Amino acid sequence: MKNKYVDFISDEHLLYCIGNLHKAYLKAKNNINKKNFYSNKVDTIKLTFDSKFNKLDEESLIESEILRQVDKSINNSIGIFHEQILGGISGYEAGNLSGYDIKANDDTLFADIKNKHNTMNSSAAEALFQKLARYANDFKKAKCYWVQILAKSSFCELWSGDINSKEYSHSRVYKISGDQFYALLSGKEDAMFQLYQVLPEAIKDYLQSVDQLEEIEENSALNEIQTEIESSKRTIINQITFENYSYYLGFNKL
Repeated sequence: MKNKYVDFISDEHLLYCIGNLHKAYLKAKNNINKKNFYSNKVDTIKLTFDSKFNKLDEESLIESEILRQVDKSINNSIGIFHEQILGGISGYEAGNLSGYDIKANDDTLFADIKNKHNTMNSSAAEALFQKLARYANDFKKAKCYWVQILAKSSFCELWSGDINSKEYSHSRVYKISGDQFYALLSGKEDAMFQLYQVLPEAIKDYLQSVDQLEEIEENSALNEIQTEIESSKRTIINQITFENYSYYLGFNKL
């Protein structure tokens, strides 16, 4: 029977990948309790500027800050989503913490996937090149790829040049944009576009299939802070400032 969504992975696999990402979203949202929200120290001076310059009430401001923290934790999960999608293409498998993110079943391809092109510093880029070169040396027929899902252009090219002040090159180490890597593995030139187009419908179908009552309470940080200001009579920002910086000179007066 013809697939409902895309023709390079099964409907079941796509919904499975969406389900895993949904669980990651729920976990990230649930993790933002007050303790975790404060773990890296909240910049309440910046929040004060944000509130006044962007004309946001304090509750909306804190909700935005909480969502920003959730977004940071989700970025890695988006990369895993692409790994799982690509690992569902016939002839390939996801690495599952094996050192590579994707490999061909016949060991002719190894890849490391980054969601964005600018997520590595020079030391990380050097370490990645060296890892891919080792795979290429160990598997003589293998082509090895640094995949940039969100790249600045569409490309597939040998990865060579100066990295961390050293010259690197290898005849079978490449860098490639997300669209071209999807095309390479699937044999479908517009595979990534196909995925993009069906995601709204597939996500809707997935959400209709799960018990929404099982979802966990999200973002308890704001609720905890609001409970405290009922007795402290501080503003939300003053409460956050007091709890983060009461040991600073004068801040205990809040």
